[in-house]
Amino acid sequence: MKQPSVILSIVVLFFLCVSCSAKKEKPKVKPPVPVKVVQAVQKNVPIEVKAIGTIEAYTSVAIKAQVNGQIAKLHFSEGSNVEKGALLISIDPEPFQATVSQFEATLAKDQAQAKFAREQVERYAGLLKEGIVTRDQYELLQSNADSLAATIAADRAAIRNAKIQLGYCSIRSPISGRTGTIALQPGNLVKANDLPIVTINQITPIYTTFAIPEKLLDEVKRAMAGNELKIEAVIPNEPESNETGTISFLDNAVNPATGTIKLKGRFANKSKKLWPGQFTDVVMTLGSRKKAVVVPTNAIQTSQQGQFVYVVKTDNSVDMRQVTATMTVGEDTVVEKGLAAGETVVVDGQLRLTPGAIVTTGEKQSVKGK
Repeated sequence: MKQPSVILSIVVLFFLCVSCSAKKEKPKVKPPVPVKVVQAVQKNVPIEVKAIGTIEAYTSVAIKAQVNGQIAKLHFSEGSNVEKGALLISIDPEPFQATVSQFEATLAKDQAQAKFAREQVERYAGLLKEGIVTRDQYELLQSNADSLAATIAADRAAIRNAKIQLGYCSIRSPISGRTGTIALQPGNLVKANDLPIVTINQITPIYTTFAIPEKLLDEVKRAMAGNELKIEAVIPNEPESNETGTISFLDNAVNPATGTIKLKGRFANKSKKLWPGQFTDVVMTLGSRKKAVVVPTNAIQTSQQGQFVYVVKTDNSVDMRQVTATMTVGEDTVVEKGLAAGETVVVDGQLRLTPGAIVTTGEKQSVKGK
């Protein structure tokens, strides 16, 4: 009979031990989460439109021969800068000089004949008064003199044309710019208005062509109505290649296939960093948004419910706050709704946070104002 009593005592003792150990255990407290924070600020933010643009030459001229002939000499090299009016190409002028000489000789001959014809008319005029010759004879001589005078005028016109053709043997640059690849070398025969010998691109100034959505058209027109609309071009992977210019062209129609409208920006390009054919990032400033609430972009998080930030309260706990973020300017983002200036938000360490978590922060920073 003693055995059941012993077993019962053991069971009671076990439960007492378990109860005592349970009372001794304390709930674990999570340590504060280290995070970095900044203070939201209110400042004026530029309203910017970003696009991808293409650099185009301000002017591009394909140099062609205006006469048939043989290239005698090139006075420039590939990829060189040339000034307006500079001699580029000489075509063999001898055939054209010979033509000028031929027409000048013909003119001299016709002038001699015309002089004799005028003298004949003057002599026959006296004979006509005396009745020695008939009026028909006089008028025939007069007609011959008039015909020779017209021939002289035609000879002079032919000489002028021949000299123009001779002038075409010296091809000069119509613009200041940079030469491209030379298609024909000295000794090659050229035909009038045939293949270009070289193409010259004017790169100072220079254009950037880009397109924006049609929904921004009214805003762009309003910005252009006041004064010159500023634009900035940046070559990708070249942060120091920024060039500032102005909008010089707004197309007169929206492209119905893409729903965009084309614009052109004009840049002085004095440093010649922009080059025809390049792609560039275009930033167009339409105005400024006054007193916008701004936080660093990395403070904005995204969930299935939308965008949110972690706001640090006075007791160092965090609150998950839904916000409406609009445009991004540099490293900052404008918060339209859900956040006020002066509130502290987490910018690093959000992955370890949950609503209500306690955080430890370093020295508070704030978004740089403008």
